[in-house]
Amino acid sequence: MVHFPAAPVHSPAAVEQKLEPLNGIAQLMTGVTYAVSKALAVSVTLGSIAWAADLYRFVGLVIYNEQFLAAMLALALPLVFVVVPGRRNAERISVPWYDAIAAVTGFAAAGYIAIRYPTLTDEIAYLPTDALIVGSIVIVLVAEGLRRTVGLVLFIVVVAFFVFALFGHLVPGELQGRPISLRRLIVYLTIDPNALLGTPMVVATTIVVAFVLFGNLLAASGGTGFFTDLSVILMGRYRGGSAKIAVTASALFGSISGSAVSNVVSTGVMTIPLMRSNGYPRHSAAAIESVASTGGQMLPPIMGAAAFLMAEFLQTSYSEVIVAALVPALLYYAALLIQADLQAARDGIVRVPPEKIPAAGPVVRAGWVFPIPFGVLIGSLFFLNLSPESSALYACIALVLVGVAFGYKGKKLKPGDGIVVVANTGRAVLDIFMIGAAAGLIIGILNLSGLSFALTFVLVKLGAGNLFLLLVIAAGVCILLGMGMPTVGVYVLLAALVAPALAEVGVRPMAAHLFVLYFGMMSMITPPVAIAAFTAASLAGADPMRTGFAAMRFGWPAYVVPFLFVLGPGLMLDGSLDRVALAVATALGGVWLVSVGAIGFFGRRLDPPTRLLFCVAGLALMVPAGTASWTPWSDAAGLVLGLGLIAQEIWRKRRRSAAATPPSADG
Repeated sequence: MVHFPAAPVHSPAAVEQKLEPLNGIAQLMTGVTYAVSKALAVSVTLGSIAWAADLYRFVGLVIYNEQFLAAMLALALPLVFVVVPGRRNAERISVPWYDAIAAVTGFAAAGYIAIRYPTLTDEIAYLPTDALIVGSIVIVLVAEGLRRTVGLVLFIVVVAFFVFALFGHLVPGELQGRPISLRRLIVYLTIDPNALLGTPMVVATTIVVAFVLFGNLLAASGGTGFFTDLSVILMGRYRGGSAKIAVTASALFGSISGSAVSNVVSTGVMTIPLMRSNGYPRHSAAAIESVASTGGQMLPPIMGAAAFLMAEFLQTSYSEVIVAALVPALLYYAALLIQADLQAARDGIVRVPPEKIPAAGPVVRAGWVFPIPFGVLIGSLFFLNLSPESSALYACIALVLVGVAFGYKGKKLKPGDGIVVVANTGRAVLDIFMIGAAAGLIIGILNLSGLSFALTFVLVKLGAGNLFLLLVIAAGVCILLGMGMPTVGVYVLLAALVAPALAEVGVRPMAAHLFVLYFGMMSMITPPVAIAAFTAASLAGADPMRTGFAAMRFGWPAYVVPFLFVLGPGLMLDGSLDRVALAVATALGGVWLVSVGAIGFFGRRLDPPTRLLFCVAGLALMVPAGTASWTPWSDAAGLVLGLGLIAQEIWRKRRRSAAATPPSADG
């Protein structure tokens, strides 16, 4: 099932079980903790739904967008300190006094900003004292909330940017920042709409909540079970079927969940043991799962939260982002399926045992209704041109109707499930809320200090006017900056730091943002801090570093495809039909040839020189037409070499078959 990890979520039964051995006062305190966390979590979700449905305006409440964002932060901050302990992986039963104080203070400070925002924004030039006080409280609590929900990496990044804002004017050279006083910095970051209460918080508090609610409703109604069974039916009957099941299931769930790690945990508990029982080594099974899960964030129609953020950054429609991302994502997953098939043939891995494959008829009859909510979602986005949050809300309504009326294999949505799903959604988005707030702080510092312009200048200078060299440098920077960070945090940071440099040298903005998204995601499978690969390795009991390097080999398309769509717009469906068709065909052919070389199998285990030739042919064929005057010759050379290698292997196979055939009796 789809899982959105955040704060520990305790069911009522689990809470009652924990209360039994406690004394009366402890029971009371634990019960109060659970009740408060549930009320806050429900309020977070309902507040977001009300905004998406425009209920505030309907009841006559007209407020600034920033007031709504501050009010949502006033609910999220106390919820973090109520449910998430200060030490990672510690169990929270009751709230210590210092967390209770932090929760109340966070609620009061963010609530003050929400109520007084119109006055504060009018007085921002005077740096009012009340804005300084509440702003200081909010920044400190957001930083601590970020550390608790996400971890140290992004927390350290935020602290580093804050330190640069104060002392950047002392940095020599081209990265020198503007002098900024502490008072001005705090007031600007918490009141200005281009900082904490900016675009990342808008996406987190509206769009992300709606889609997480959709995912939780899908799980509660049995829909994830249907799609898992469907993946097994579609892929289980083919060689290496368990790996193909992992690829398809992780692609579906990853697009909804928006988190590579949560996708690994959710689908990996099923797919990794299945691959292990099918003959895949531990590290290989973990690598396949991590690569497939990571790619979900790049797969339309949902792409986690990145697509919505990208649309906001580029000031374009969500549908344009989806169209641009479609072919690169399909190339990525096509390569994964091709490699899974070739590896299965090379290692003699057969299909999934028939007894583990459900019958297609009963599965389809029981779950045929679950594609309907996805149809509502896509129809609302592309044909009705509704906002993402409104589209997700309509899809949720359709999913509720489907879950209540039909369900899947006896699992239906019951009246009592509603409050649980809503509360779980509120808890599950806490990490995204904190990331959105932190991203706003980073963007505010970049704007106020001038660091964004300085970084763009430095990157362009390093590229020395050579686009390919700049792309290579940018790719390395994206992987480095993204290590250990969650999806949304990775993208926001890279969109602010690296994408402007690419756009400065003529890369189309859409291609620049997709480029940084791809390489930001690759940080999750690239050692030494490959969080998705390491999570999968822990599930498989495999060596983390070995799994990370295996994931890099299996996920090679994501290191190549971004260069292709930057250099050739045809892969983003930009251009005439014949150009687009040619770009897609040559890219797909090149992906297949390189996959053969990477796996080292085509009817037989290939020797190193032949593998190298397959890779060379594939890379030559993948060079987008129109990149340079020599690209038609490159494509032709790759095609001729590839066809020659295929013909050679077919001829060798026939010779081996002929040699193995015993002579006839007449002979």
